[in-house]
Parts: sequence; C-alpha cells; structure tokens
Amino acid sequence: MLKLENLCKSFTVNGWTTVVADHINFEMTQQRSVALLGKNGAGKSTLLRMIAGTMEPDSGRVLYDCSISWPVGFSGNFHPDLTGVQNTRFIARVYGIDTDELIDYVADFSELGHQLDIPLRNYSSGMRSRLAFGISMGIDFDIYLVDEVTSVGDAAFREKSSRVFKEKMQSRSAFVVSHAMPTVRDLCDCGLVLKDGCITFYEDLEEAIADHLRSVGT
Repeated sequence: MLKLENLCKSFTVNGWTTVVADHINFEMTQQRSVALLGKNGAGKSTLLRMIAGTMEPDSGRVLYDCSISWPVGFSGNFHPDLTGVQNTRFIARVYGIDTDELIDYVADFSELGHQLDIPLRNYSSGMRSRLAFGISMGIDFDIYLVDEVTSVGDAAFREKSSRVFKEKMQSRSAFVVSHAMPTVRDLCDCGLVLKDGCITFYEDLEEAIADHLRSVGT
C-alpha cells in the first residue's frame, strides 16, 4: 500500500512561486504500472522524489508498507568519487543483498564494461542512468520509480530495458515518467495527469494520454 496524504510542495525563485503539489491525495492498493504525465516543469520528478523520500514535502505525508526504489533516472544518491562498482557495492550493503551478485547483474545489464571501474564524476548522464537502472532492476523493490530512463541508449539497449522492466511488472508496481507516448503505452496500464499542482487519475490509460496531450497543446 502507498498513500499520498495532502501532499504540498512549492518552490520560490526570484520572487516567483511555483506550486507543484497542492494537497495531492492518492492511494495505490494493488499492483499497477502508473504513467505519471504532465508538461515540462509540472513537478513529475519532484513528486517521484517525495514518494521515494529523497525530498521532503512542505506539508502532508507519504505512507507506505512496502519497499520503494529511488527515482531511477535520478543519480543523486551516488558518490561522484566512487567508481560504478564501488557505488553498486555500497548500495548492495545498504539493502542487505549479495554484493557480488548485484555487481554481476549491473555489469551484464548496463553494458558499461571497463567504465564501471572509473569514478562517477567522469560518467555522462546516460552512463549514470544505465548504472542507476541496472542497480534498481537488480534489487527487488515492491514499487519502482522510473524517470525517463528507458529512453537511454541505442535501440537494442532500450529494448532490453523495456523487456526487463516489463518482466518486473509481472509481480511489482511502478510510477513511470515519460514524454514518449509509445513508451507509456508499452509499460503502463493506467495514468495520473499532474497539472497546476493537482493530479487526476484515469483507470483508462488512453484517457490519461488524451488529457495530457490536450494540456500540452498537441
């Protein structure tokens, strides 16, 4: 179970205040793969980070009795001076899983090769996303938070990422942020549209996509 209860969050920059969450309420009680849709700047990544616990809301709370991944497209939980292998080993220890097994999985999945042995400060954003996605897929979370990461890499890597993710979704739940509607249709079965700090849930994914496209003028 995951419950968002009166979640509020806003940012003030140069005197301008942007509200990204205005008393948001939502409850996930069953296995779902939810598309989180909204135009650029709507607050999708911020909402994922609040669900993950890597960002505090201004008010309200996130309640859950399950394990939740960090936002996969977000690599802020990595140490830039450690190598890919060292970061993987550290995270394995945090979650109490076999370090060598996770390293082997990440090496095979990410296809980073010798680059796993260099510090993360030398990684491109795509390399960081490959590492983050590989680590998260190597750990059995109940809910996965995915932020555009399945679009990383060439066509073969994107296909592999999609395949692995869909295999996970046979027994897990997810929130998926993507601006690519084919990806949304491929990975999700329902949708949340975030606009002006409020969310609307659609059981029918196509209705969610239609609402989103109207809001961005497409």
